Amino acid sequence: MIRIVWGTGTASTEKASFDEALAAANVHQYNLRELSSVIPVSVPVEMTGTAPELGPTGDALDAVVARQTSPPDTRAVAGLAWARSDDGSGVFYEADGTDPASVRERLTRGIEHGCALRDIDADIETHVVTAEPASQYTTAAVLAVYGESERLV
Repeated sequence: MIRIVWGTGTASTEKASFDEALAAANVHQYNLRELSSVIPVSVPVEMTGTAPELGPTGDALDAVVARQTSPPDTRAVAGLAWARSDDGSGVFYEADGTDPASVRERLTRGIEHGCALRDIDADIETHVVTAEPASQYTTAAVLAVYGESERLV
C-alpha cells in the first residue's frame, strides 16, 4: 500500500522545521529514501494523513516527497498529484512554493504531462498542504510512503 501523509512544522532551523513536519505525518523515525514518482501496478493508494507504525525506528522508508521549507514570515506550500491507468500503474507529481494557486497550477501541468508520457487517461487526484507564515522557518510536506520500512543493517 502507498499512504499519502502530510504535515507542517515550525522551528528555529530549516532542518528542525522539516523534522517537525515529518513528525506531524508520523514518519520522523525513519530514514527516508526518496523515489522518483512511479506507482507500481495494482498497489492501493490511500490518503491517511498520518502514517501508522511502519516498522522499527531507524529503518528505511521509501517515499515520494513534496516539501517546501520557507524562511521566517513566509508561507510554505507543498503538494502531490497522482493518476492511475486502467492496470493500476500510475505516476505522482510533486510541487512546492509559497503560493497555493501556483502550486496547484504546476501540479496540474506536471501530472498532465506525466500522464501523457505514460498514456494514462484517468482522473487526477491532488493534495496540497499550506503552512502559514511564522516567526521561524516553516515547512509543508506531503509524502507518498511505499509499504513498510526496511532494515538498513
